[in-house]
Amino acid sequence: MRELPPSSNDASRVFPVADRHAGWLTDDSGRAHNLVMDDQELSAKARRLAAALEPFAGQVYFAPECHAQYVALGFSASPAERNGIAMPDGSAYFCSRGSLLGQVPGELVAAAFAVFNPAAVIPAVTFGWSLTDAMTIGQGRTEGSIAQLTRILGSAPAGIAQLRDALGRASTALPVAGRPLYAAVLAQEVPDSPIGAAWRFADRLREYRGDSHTAAWTAAGFDAVEIGLMTELYWGLPLKTYTRSRAWSEDELDDGIKRLEDRGFIRAGGFTAHGRDEREAIEKCTDRQCRPIVECLGDEFETVINVLTPLAREIRNKHGYPASGPHDIARRAASQN
Repeated sequence: MRELPPSSNDASRVFPVADRHAGWLTDDSGRAHNLVMDDQELSAKARRLAAALEPFAGQVYFAPECHAQYVALGFSASPAERNGIAMPDGSAYFCSRGSLLGQVPGELVAAAFAVFNPAAVIPAVTFGWSLTDAMTIGQGRTEGSIAQLTRILGSAPAGIAQLRDALGRASTALPVAGRPLYAAVLAQEVPDSPIGAAWRFADRLREYRGDSHTAAWTAAGFDAVEIGLMTELYWGLPLKTYTRSRAWSEDELDDGIKRLEDRGFIRAGGFTAHGRDEREAIEKCTDRQCRPIVECLGDEFETVINVLTPLAREIRNKHGYPASGPHDIARRAASQN
């Protein structure tokens, strides 16, 4: 059995590699040391990373430069501003993000995005493909995203090359099974610029967690309306607020509430203890699927967070992304529970 070379650290001097791969190291006194990150640490790190990545990756959906690209193709302009943030046109959003999958029908886009009402997605995609094709709007998406990042952060913000390299390693070899949007971003060309490449890799990781979350809630037996309602309560929001933005009707929302009440997850507009535990279990399942990312980052984890944090703050300060994204809302809600 091959052994690791000695180290100046007595607790790590001679450890059999086979034991290490099993998650345990045995020192020369025969004591075993568990190296596997426990679920509590994993969840904390996976959620910190998701929150740090979100403004950097997700700014693509609010970038005026992206909206201008879509308008040039015939889509409507941003329909509104909220606190200085340009909201996306619905059809442009579905087609630009959906372009990652290729020239696919709205049914497939609805399946991959998962939480939106297919009755809204399918005609929006059909209309969008009457204006342009996936390659063209996908190119506009990439160019617009990089343009906003460069306008706000400059072409070479501090730490961007290190961030590119770390996110590139962490995002390249993740499992694609059951993760259509991650696989779709993985297939995209990586931009040449450090900031463009870092954004592409961040987008991979964002979609990987999103796909993993979809796998978690569907496996737990929830539908899109139900998980939307459960997530509102999980974030500390009133029922039928955020989920309404996913194009579900009042009747569909009311029916979803009734189903959750019948199953004992909610009562009188709030979680039951069982419901809160069930929703947290879904988030933990999502976190566990992100273990390969956190483990790949390893000692670089804190460096990645430290590079992303000021970038995210500047993006928000310059109205490139909302002041509070979903991960921020979730973190605040968790701190109050």
